[in-house]
Amino acid sequence: MTPVEYVQLKAFARQDGLLLAVLWIVSFACYVYGVSNPLWSMMAIVLIVVTPFFAAKRLRKFRDEDRDGSISLLRGWAYVAYMFFYASLLFALAQYVYFAFLDKGFLFASLQSTIMSAEGQQMLTRYGMQDAVDESLRTMQSMRPIDYVLNMLTMNIAAGFVLGVPIAAMMKKTKIEN
Repeated sequence: MTPVEYVQLKAFARQDGLLLAVLWIVSFACYVYGVSNPLWSMMAIVLIVVTPFFAAKRLRKFRDEDRDGSISLLRGWAYVAYMFFYASLLFALAQYVYFAFLDKGFLFASLQSTIMSAEGQQMLTRYGMQDAVDESLRTMQSMRPIDYVLNMLTMNIAAGFVLGVPIAAMMKKTKIEN
């Protein structure tokens, strides 16, 4: 890969990373709103499941329109990894703004009220998970917004590295020279 091709790959990955970040932010907003409305929770799940298909579609567009219909496995994997990296940075920024300035403990309180409900307590007792859940709640309560954000940032970047391989393998295409 020449330096110009590398710059091109990163530039297009940044653009698609922005689009992927928007998808994730909408999904996160649906998740937050879905705490009180199950329909929005389902929408959040659907948007997350769409992520690899969205990445594959953007990689195919890059391959067909900007690479003249040809892309190697390694270049495709790099493209998806960069796309997830840039999306993860933007999504982390949005999450930090939410947790630091907007949430005010809403998500934790909602989770805690669900767990402390009669149905939640029955389930925890039935499966013998009360101590583990209590410990998890104490840990979550002690975390700062940056801790949540860094955890999600790491998971999203790792997901890009892992998902990049099968996505790039499916979108790999070489030109046949005559």
